[in-house]
Amino acid sequence: MYTAEQLRHREESRWTKVQIILAPIQFIAFVISFALVARYLATGEGYVAATISIWIKIILIWVLTVTGMLWEYDMFGHYFLAKEFFWEDIGNLVAIITHNLYFVAQWLGADERTMMWVMVFAYLTYLINAAQFVKRGIESARFRRATALAQVPVSQDETTNGQRHVPSAQAIPSRKR
Repeated sequence: MYTAEQLRHREESRWTKVQIILAPIQFIAFVISFALVARYLATGEGYVAATISIWIKIILIWVLTVTGMLWEYDMFGHYFLAKEFFWEDIGNLVAIITHNLYFVAQWLGADERTMMWVMVFAYLTYLINAAQFVKRGIESARFRRATALAQVPVSQDETTNGQRHVPSAQAIPSRKR
């Protein structure tokens, strides 16, 4: 999790705001593209629409990767593979490689259906990577909430035996490495 200083810096970073805006846009692009790819695989129709949606999704994953690297540098002094974000970066690396396999398949002359199946695989890696970030976000929110509760003064009737209840270390999620 973040230290108090890192949390403050995270909230002030312009790259945090960029990521907060772009991540849902990428997810919406994913949902639309996945639906178009599935439609093509099921019916053989809509190849051009599916292809355009794939290009948009690949552009978005690259934009989020680059801005994420700038955020990571701003936060931890490393553009990639900072120890605090190691597994998220590995997940992102796998997702971006699998997305770019689309271009490799195209270059190798793969047929349209094969290229769409490549994207189904890429989209599965994206979902796994996105789940990592959602999990981290939930853990971070719990940590911030527990930290805020530990710092808020309480009245006598909210205490136990005159002692303030402070969440134990076990109640505050930590990131295992």
